Amino acid sequence: MINFPWDVLVKLENDNSRNAKEEILRSEAISNNDELFEGMQLALSPYITFGVKKVPIFSGKDGQGLPWVAFKELCHLLSSRQLTGHDARDAIELALGASTASQWNNWYRRILIKDLRCGVSEVTVNNVVSSIRPDYSIDKFSCMLAHDGAKHEKKIKGKKLLEIKLDGVRVLTIIDVESKTVTQYTRNGKLLENFSHITNALEQNIECFDRSYVLDGEMISASFQQLMTQVHRKSDVKATDAVLMLFDILPLSEFMNGKSTLGQKRRRKVLEGFRPVFEKLSLIPAMKTGCMIDIVPQIEVDLDTDEGRQQFNDYNKKAIADGFEGILIKSPDAPYVCKRSDSWLKVKPVITVDLTVVGFEEGTGKNAGKLGALICEGVDDGKFIRVNVGSGLSDDQRDEIWNNRDSILGQIVEIKADAITQSQDDNSVWSLRFPRFERFRGFYADEKY
Repeated sequence: MINFPWDVLVKLENDNSRNAKEEILRSEAISNNDELFEGMQLALSPYITFGVKKVPIFSGKDGQGLPWVAFKELCHLLSSRQLTGHDARDAIELALGASTASQWNNWYRRILIKDLRCGVSEVTVNNVVSSIRPDYSIDKFSCMLAHDGAKHEKKIKGKKLLEIKLDGVRVLTIIDVESKTVTQYTRNGKLLENFSHITNALEQNIECFDRSYVLDGEMISASFQQLMTQVHRKSDVKATDAVLMLFDILPLSEFMNGKSTLGQKRRRKVLEGFRPVFEKLSLIPAMKTGCMIDIVPQIEVDLDTDEGRQQFNDYNKKAIADGFEGILIKSPDAPYVCKRSDSWLKVKPVITVDLTVVGFEEGTGKNAGKLGALICEGVDDGKFIRVNVGSGLSDDQRDEIWNNRDSILGQIVEIKADAITQSQDDNSVWSLRFPRFERFRGFYADEKY
């Protein structure tokens, strides 16, 4: 006997054990519960969206039950945008009226809001069904990621493309010319809906694209902190000053297959070909935001030559001076692959700042009763910095400092960090990104050496 999917979801929701969830899914896969796994594909695939934000909860009298084939057709019409606006709303309400409460609230509605609410992800499903029913697998969303250049120094040679590493949020923008829709995702495949000024502008000009593409880039704003407050905000969204800085492009079909056919340099040429389209978007009167989409500047160097190495050093120093997160080193002929690759290497600048210890924060957990963090303040390059430093300390140092707080107070410490950042709460105060304790600068208060 095949179980109703809504009953299965309730079982999954009520059991917090990962092993138990996998066993439930395994049993349903063996029994060929097609409706359950087809529904999970609709709900969990990042490439399927329905264009609806509010889906009503069933609160009336049970209908006779809506057949799965009818609901699948509704999903198709919504995902292909053949139903939108009031037509979509009316069709959803009609489907709701024909369903039972359990069928709608615990199954169909969860598919439409793309949240099964049972603690099961596409990874869990794929782990279970891969050896039983591979056709039940769910499309995986992944993008190209860079390796740490410090761990691949031997790769930093020959001809390379250099880009500034921007301080923003990675955004994958899917332009689907068939459904005439534009959707944006985080690098983990989570839907982003708060940059509609960009997606709407692209949809209005979707005829400019000859096929479906994925645009890869970084969303930036006036400050990283301001941007992060807008990324997942549910209401009162104020993100129209955000700019999408693109650094790559590939056809959607190749992105879904996990690898491009063109190398980095040739993909860049394709991206540059769309620059007139991006410039056109900035002229849309209704937007009034200036540049909405731009392309990250890029230079080519030959690291096997003295001139190329000097260009690299100058570029890196300028990135640090301008306050950027670092630089990216890319291999000109490498394809785009949807995984971490040494064809992209990130080189992050490291700054050091000398600050005064003004207080101490007790640790928690295993660090209870010893130092959790040094509270440090000081002025560097005209900026007043206040920061808690809890990384880079050994267990012995935590004990020693905590037991000798009076003598440590006022001493100067050298702190390593990725960058100086402005406080979100007070514009006159600055902080450090990823601060790490390096060493004390002297033996006495206010002493350096």
